[in-house]
Amino acid sequence: MPRSERLFKTQAIILRRYDYGEADRILTLLTPDYGKLRAIAKGARKLTSRLNGHLELYSHVALLIARGSDLHVVSQAEQLEAFLPLHGDLLRNAYAHYIAELTDRFSEDEETHTPLFALLNAALGWLCAPEADLALAVRYFELRLLRLSGFEPSLFECAVGQEPLMARDQFFSAAEGGVICPEHARGRAAQPLSLNALKVLRHMARTDYEAVRHLRLTAALHAELERTLGSYLLHLLELRLKSVEFLQQLRMRLL
Repeated sequence: MPRSERLFKTQAIILRRYDYGEADRILTLLTPDYGKLRAIAKGARKLTSRLNGHLELYSHVALLIARGSDLHVVSQAEQLEAFLPLHGDLLRNAYAHYIAELTDRFSEDEETHTPLFALLNAALGWLCAPEADLALAVRYFELRLLRLSGFEPSLFECAVGQEPLMARDQFFSAAEGGVICPEHARGRAAQPLSLNALKVLRHMARTDYEAVRHLRLTAALHAELERTLGSYLLHLLELRLKSVEFLQQLRMRLL
């Protein structure tokens, strides 16, 4: 973004927001052309504000922003897509919170990343679909996010020996960056990975979401995929996201 550009228009997805002062809101925004931005929406909580109702969490918006030295300032806002099902369903909202938090962690301030914006926008739509397998949609998002960030796990060759992986149960090592064969797993920190889980991961890596969303997975396979990718994300981020614990607690209550 040209630094001399005092005012600029951009689309954005609202990753985070919190109240500030008596009527303002601080926003963390992901934009397609300007990367991740922090901005203040002055007076946004006032019922009479033109910004009121246009700056909901996870919504896709069109903004006019004034550049600031620390925080940018939202001058105008128009909601393009509200993703309403995310706000009327607690589980969908929790998954949306998770992918927004994950995106926040993997994106840099003011570093253009148009594919990441497109991925997040698509994923929020996937979570809104009436018959969506929410966990499957999120696993697909995680794998695509890892690819875009340069951390895609090795799924077709042993991450240690680089030889093609045979069609059998394998192991997954977060430290080694992917799947490792039983021979190279000896003496390493690795967790078992079933052949079925490996097949699903490979399918997700090679195909688009429209092909993946029709998969029907058992609860055990879902749990294995979540555990596998979760361990890798935890290794990369070196912290456990708050939204992960909330999701686990919520699903236990809904069982």
